[in-house]
Amino acid sequence: MIIYQAKRIEKEYSSGEKSLKILQSIDLELQAGEMTAIVGASGSGKTTLLQILGTLASPTSGELWYENSDLCRKSEKQLARFRNSTLGFIFQAHHLLPEFTALENVMIPAMIGGKKQAAIQAAAEKLLDKVELGHRKDHKVNELSGGEQQRAALARALIMQPKILLADEPTGNLDSRAGEIVFSLLQDLSKSLKLTIVMVTHNMELAKRMDSCYTLKDGSLLR
Repeated sequence: MIIYQAKRIEKEYSSGEKSLKILQSIDLELQAGEMTAIVGASGSGKTTLLQILGTLASPTSGELWYENSDLCRKSEKQLARFRNSTLGFIFQAHHLLPEFTALENVMIPAMIGGKKQAAIQAAAEKLLDKVELGHRKDHKVNELSGGEQQRAALARALIMQPKILLADEPTGNLDSRAGEIVFSLLQDLSKSLKLTIVMVTHNMELAKRMDSCYTLKDGSLLR
């Protein structure tokens, strides 16, 4: 089942009389519960495409369809609600807040979403157990290893039970063992939660293990 669809997405940056087209006529269909890899050379526009899919950036033209609605026609307030309720994000840099514990960091999106604290804490603890960090829940960010920080970021991305997880080089800063742990967790979560995952990566070995793989080249998305 198609859960999310990008149609004819284009992105162009203009400066005076000069313009640079980053993306051209991108079509992408995301299947529920599947993992999709997007690979390509540095500077090819992979992160730009992921930001557009996450409604963090607007395309110059095109459509983004979710549940029979074109997100490109939504207000910023509506998009903020969509991101909070439907999307999860995980980046190469974990973006955890250092003054808080792992547990508190995981709880933050749900607190912003107005959920009750008791329910949030129970859900956050369950997620930390799932990513094998339950024993580290009360540790501050700087007390966690790089792999542990990324797993905490993954738990945080899942606290609102998103339908779609967008991951930008989530294993890029990790050694091979920690990267494999994070990737295996993503695979398990995709299956157990029927979570749709889009992952930008330079790691072709990981990309080949996903359900589908696209290459972004010269602004076009190739299968």
